[in-house]
Amino acid sequence: MTDNDLNPLLVRIADALERLAPEKSRANNFDAADAFVWHADNQWLEPVHNVNRVDMELLQGIDKQCGILLDNTRRFAEGLPANNALLWGARGTGKSSLVKAAHATVNKDKPGSLALVEIHREDIPSLPRLLNILQATDRRCLLFCDDLSFDGQDASYKSLKAVLEGGIEGRPENVVFYATSNRRHLMPRDMIENERSSAINPAEAVEEKVSLSDRFGLWLGFHNCSQDVYFDIVEGYAKNYGLDVPRDQLLAEAKEWTVTRGSRSGRVAWQYIQDLAGRLGKTLDN
Repeated sequence: MTDNDLNPLLVRIADALERLAPEKSRANNFDAADAFVWHADNQWLEPVHNVNRVDMELLQGIDKQCGILLDNTRRFAEGLPANNALLWGARGTGKSSLVKAAHATVNKDKPGSLALVEIHREDIPSLPRLLNILQATDRRCLLFCDDLSFDGQDASYKSLKAVLEGGIEGRPENVVFYATSNRRHLMPRDMIENERSSAINPAEAVEEKVSLSDRFGLWLGFHNCSQDVYFDIVEGYAKNYGLDVPRDQLLAEAKEWTVTRGSRSGRVAWQYIQDLAGRLGKTLDN
């Protein structure tokens, strides 16, 4: 084989090896934004400059939960002791919206004081590596996992237990962990019942499963909203975005929308508002 034949082959091999090589780690810059998304594969915190959120004033029917979480978040941002928080309950009731709104409210009062870092459920096993990175910064970091839950034989909840409380190193002082879930104990009821029926010591087996939620000092429950609260949410959105529709028509359409969706929640209200804005030819810019 001549050099002319060999060179193209070597180039192809080199290109293939380069594609197979792990992606180089990027430098993390905590001053790049107030919010980040964790990418476990290359240990990179991707800056998010425009967070998908709603203002605290638009969250209706959860005043008590808003007050408790906002107070906890403010104390943490000021360098005072604060608890990990688990926001659990019905879907679409404002759990993740409240976390993002609390972060925005604190940073509005004291710009740059708090960084929001989102970790996806599937990246929970990489949590120790992420904490090592976060504890190296001077910024206070609100670590957030949306829709956290565990199924079947998933054992990653054990590593999360050690990270939250009880491990040798413990949680870094500049990090607090907020999670949302539809399940109070982060695990399906049939998984817990199966432990009761099959374990040698049912009580101990169940305790191991539900003890993860005990690592959260704050438990905030969210429940399906009443029709009056649903209407308040719809009217709040319509006023905020300047959707000029007669009140009777607005509420009648909003009520009909819940029938087609089969549920009533803040998420359903927002979906109706998006449909209404589209029909009126208006955008939903803050």
